[in-house]
Amino acid sequence: MRVLVVEDDAEAARYLSKGLTESGHTVDHAGDGATGLFMAASQDYDALVVDRMLPGLDGLSLIEALRKSGNVVPVLILSAMDKVNDRVSGLRAGGDDYLTKPFAFAELLARLEALTRRTRGTAQPETRLKVADLELDLLSRTVTRAGQPIALLPRELKLLEYLMRHAGHVVTRTMILEAVWDYHFDPRTNVIDVHISRLRQKIDRDAETPLLHTVRGAGYRLG
Repeated sequence: MRVLVVEDDAEAARYLSKGLTESGHTVDHAGDGATGLFMAASQDYDALVVDRMLPGLDGLSLIEALRKSGNVVPVLILSAMDKVNDRVSGLRAGGDDYLTKPFAFAELLARLEALTRRTRGTAQPETRLKVADLELDLLSRTVTRAGQPIALLPRELKLLEYLMRHAGHVVTRTMILEAVWDYHFDPRTNVIDVHISRLRQKIDRDAETPLLHTVRGAGYRLG
């Protein structure tokens, strides 16, 4: 499951991202409503976890904007506002479920899984990612390009999975740090550059068409 967490509280965002990642899910994070709306509108997610009180564009306005655009991604609203009217307004804005703070992570996870089961129906879980002739088997954790096996270290594998799930989109250093290294700050090292370079050498070596690109001043793009 790929989840976008829209939460401005850094500690809460870390808690959610860590728990969801440890549960085997891929997590992106947006720290404000406008960024969350952009990410949700431009990328495919299985579910959104949206805090109601966000700086700038609030959570309900974000959800309303998504629904008006035709985006039906399941949304779980998080809020300390626990009155009946608060929950009703959240659901009427387009939220699919409403969980009040403080909450137990196990309940949040169960609610997300229930939401995605409803939308996926009987669809089989995703077991393979493919970009051009590059394939990643999520079950065996093996990578091939044009049918030839590529040996990757665990961190390189995690980086590649993140890039493949965002194929065709530019991902920033901050997005990579949060998703692959679980850093919510820039450690001011060249760790990303080193790993991108090693990954590029492995997946693009001897290939006629390179797949991993550096977008100057922005980040990286696969595909």
